[in-house]
Amino acid sequence: MIRDSLKAAQVAAMKAGDKQRTGAIRLIQSAIKNRDIELRTGSAAGDDDAVVTEVLQKMIKQRRESIALYEQGGRPELADAEKAELAVIEEFLPAQMSEDETKAAIDAIVSEMGAASVKDMGRVIAALKERHAGQLDMSKASGLVKARLSA
Repeated sequence: MIRDSLKAAQVAAMKAGDKQRTGAIRLIQSAIKNRDIELRTGSAAGDDDAVVTEVLQKMIKQRRESIALYEQGGRPELADAEKAELAVIEEFLPAQMSEDETKAAIDAIVSEMGAASVKDMGRVIAALKERHAGQLDMSKASGLVKARLSA
């Protein structure tokens, strides 16, 4: 489970005296705890890794947006701090599907559902999210689905 690997990584980082890594892991655990409170579950749910993966993906998206804004604002030191956190967060995210694998999954769902136009995009995205939620970036997948249905 991802939570167990987070705890082990935190202990290792604390023993190594790596304050930056320890801080990033604490941020991750805090975000997961907040999500647990939102879901009103104090303990691990049935599909715990899916919840943790969702939190990690949200954190990655936030970090990428922050990095872009800091770089536009001429604040490279803040962008570097965000990049360091991003690297730590990405370590705990399950392996992501490649673009080719994502396209293949989209093609399979489109042909299975008989989707023909952009009007069917919502159904395709819902099916994609249901089957591959933790394995791909939904914002990128959304663009690929739109491109596929527009063609």
